[in-house]
Amino acid sequence: MTIQEMQQQVDAWISQFEEGYFAPSTMILRLAEELGELAREVNHVYGEKPKKPTEPDGSIAMELGDMLFVLVSFANSLHLDLTDVFQAVMTKFQTRDQNRWTKKSSESLDSSHSDVQKGG
Repeated sequence: MTIQEMQQQVDAWISQFEEGYFAPSTMILRLAEELGELAREVNHVYGEKPKKPTEPDGSIAMELGDMLFVLVSFANSLHLDLTDVFQAVMTKFQTRDQNRWTKKSSESLDSSHSDVQKGG
């Protein structure tokens, strides 16, 4: 699925409701709420804080998905094309941080790129 398709799917979902998109101030609060839920899951899986026996099972993937939904909703509400936004940000990073870190050899780079594509 492309970013544009994601934006269209979210818009189709939101557009069926009279309320429509929330105000930007509400969107940022929703994003903070979802970030807190993601942080809690990361802390349970990778941090020092185990879950209480009474806490329901959560999922880092689902919390990331919730954040993505809110981000796409936020962008849609502001009429932003996330494909354009993402490309501008990547150009910024590629220019600003071009020599900031030690580059991997081309062999290592090929290997790590294939890991990302496989989800690893």
